[in-house]
Amino acid sequence: MQTHILGYPRIGSKRELKKACEQYWSGKIVLEELLTVGRNICNQNWNIQKEAGVDLIPCNDFSYYDQVLDMSLIVGAIPTRYHEVALKRNNSELDLYFAMARGYQKDGLDITAMEMTKWFDTNYHYIVPEFYKNQQFKLTSSKIFNEFAGAKQAGINAKPVIIGLVSYLLLGKEKEEGFDKLDLAPNILPVYTEILSKLQEQGAEWIQFDEPFLSLDITEKAKETYIAVYSELRKQFPKLKFIVTTYFDGLKDNLSLAVSLPVNVLHIDLVRNPEQLEEVINSIPEDLILSLGLVDGRNIWKNDYENSLAFINKTIEKLGSERVFVAPSCSLLHSPCDLDFETNLNSEIKNWLAFAKQKVKEVVTLKELASGTENQDIINDFEENKKAVSSRKTSSLIHNEIVKQRSKAVTEKEAQRKNPFQARREEQQQALQLPLFPTTTIGSFPQTTEVRSWRAKFKKGELTAEQYDTLLKEETQRTIRWQEEIGIDVLVHGEFERNDMVEYFGEQLEGFVFTKNGWVQSYGSRCVKPPIIFGDVSRPAPMTVYWSQYAQSQTNQWVKGMLTGPVTILQWSFVRDDQSRSETCKQIALAIRDEVVDLEKAGIRIIQIDEPAIREGLPLRKTEWQNYLKWAVEAFRISASGVEDATQIHTHMCYSEFNDIIKNIADMDADVITIECSRSQMELLNAFADFKYPNEIGPGVYDIHSPRVPSKEEMIELLKKAQDVIPAHQLWVNPDCGLKTRHWEETEKALIAMVAAAKEAAVEYSI
Repeated sequence: MQTHILGYPRIGSKRELKKACEQYWSGKIVLEELLTVGRNICNQNWNIQKEAGVDLIPCNDFSYYDQVLDMSLIVGAIPTRYHEVALKRNNSELDLYFAMARGYQKDGLDITAMEMTKWFDTNYHYIVPEFYKNQQFKLTSSKIFNEFAGAKQAGINAKPVIIGLVSYLLLGKEKEEGFDKLDLAPNILPVYTEILSKLQEQGAEWIQFDEPFLSLDITEKAKETYIAVYSELRKQFPKLKFIVTTYFDGLKDNLSLAVSLPVNVLHIDLVRNPEQLEEVINSIPEDLILSLGLVDGRNIWKNDYENSLAFINKTIEKLGSERVFVAPSCSLLHSPCDLDFETNLNSEIKNWLAFAKQKVKEVVTLKELASGTENQDIINDFEENKKAVSSRKTSSLIHNEIVKQRSKAVTEKEAQRKNPFQARREEQQQALQLPLFPTTTIGSFPQTTEVRSWRAKFKKGELTAEQYDTLLKEETQRTIRWQEEIGIDVLVHGEFERNDMVEYFGEQLEGFVFTKNGWVQSYGSRCVKPPIIFGDVSRPAPMTVYWSQYAQSQTNQWVKGMLTGPVTILQWSFVRDDQSRSETCKQIALAIRDEVVDLEKAGIRIIQIDEPAIREGLPLRKTEWQNYLKWAVEAFRISASGVEDATQIHTHMCYSEFNDIIKNIADMDADVITIECSRSQMELLNAFADFKYPNEIGPGVYDIHSPRVPSKEEMIELLKKAQDVIPAHQLWVNPDCGLKTRHWEETEKALIAMVAAAKEAAVEYSI
């Protein structure tokens, strides 16, 4: 029996990579300093796993931005628009890489970033590969070989992690018509063989191929491609040991395909789909090792050793211990780094948790326990684990009978607005008096170093509540004045009092607990610190009314109330696993409903309930979609339906494909939906146009995840594309997402151009 880790967090236990990348982008450190930070994180990660006793330690799971973008650079899938960046004197491979991720606007060049979307049903975003007919590939980056050599230097013959060829192609997007991206498999396969050849020369013995699409609905062509690719790789590398990993769901109808692949180890996710074990162990050929994903890589709850040992023992009984690997369910990328840094958590709750470092130890402990160890420390760990699991089941911290009863009593009427959209629209037009192509932003404005320093000083007691309040009011007032000056129609207060769009609400809701260093990567240098939902959820007091009311008092224009929706709060938190997600979501929806009603009472007539995670929460298998969509849409409607018809409800979604769920989005019945659209050049609007979406839409006209500032003319072109498919009277004009992570200089330039574009579009339309 052996242990292995599929991947480890790469941001550093104190977010060292985030800080170093941002310093490099702003010119505060040089390339070698950034590379040193990367090497240090790799060494630290390897040593944690080595000291814990892991048998197979991964390399190439580290990334400066995104593992899919790494693969694009390695195989030379570099869009031609970046070739000039590569030719610029003094530019490194990493500068080209960052240009692909973030766009490039200097040296006389103005190049848009590559598209970004969600990694399956997680809150991690990846950079979407761009594919063209007859595209050729070549080995372009040495990153994977450098990391393997670095691990070897650290005394570890590591297991290189590579995105499997078929999954890599399926993650990408055809950028022209008339071909299927899977047709590119023969073109890219020689690069994969070159990678493996070089790794074999370096002394690699094990190779991990991540093939998460084996847990999804795939076509017959994809299945045939899997067989062709792995047959060829096995033929060329008979001595290399291949591990194929699947995760986020079960193999199901892909089981016979997966077990037939000529590989040495097949990894399955027994956290997301424990039911698959029986069928897998009865189908597996005699020469295949089974890797059991038993430690949850996506959540923070301590493993239940007794439960996991039952799975291990059942597998050993059928296959023998020499054909069993023990592992986390997926990469630990989605887990915070180290629970030891959490010194302020409630001790009872902390005893229920495990972060990445602790999960590594859990994997090793499970192997020892399954092997019948006599090590007293391991035996003691087992007893402590039993106590922790039992404590969580019976704790009085978790249950609130009033919340449970309110949730049970929800009626169908509470999930419906009083009248249909067309009737509401007339009332809203009369009440709000907004122009054609009304402009707004998605909510947040830049949180400068100064604003963040105020929050830190307030938390440390260096600022009184009154001083902090005054500073935030001054910043809010300045932002209101500036929006008025440039001509934005519907204002926002800027959210300077907020840390994170989920954390801010969770801090004010019962049933949540927070970490100090529980950071996980969302995309690039963007890290989030998800709340932990450990118990029943309720709202003890208003959460946003004070700041919304203050902002509205500073202007005669409308100011939006800004809330995060129940599904997004659920998706972007670490969620309790002792009751259904749908029940937890309904509890959150009722809490948000109370806030919406209080905002309306306070005079706020436009209220945005952000739901960027609706699409992300979809199960990976389509057969399970409708059950999820039923309760997710209902949760949003519960949160939004307590107001009068004249109150306009907005929602926001980003980095999602809408085609398959457009009816469900319409069923949410928001008066206005704002969506990310600029990176796709308005392609995402086609789903709304084909469906004849009846409500109002704000397609984002510029990408806030890139530092480049688009011109007015560029935005006008996007608005023209939008008008080609959506009636002008339904269109709003806004950025793709919130502006919290941007700088004021670029924000001001971009929004001034956006307002000018909207006004020009309105004039042209009226002519």
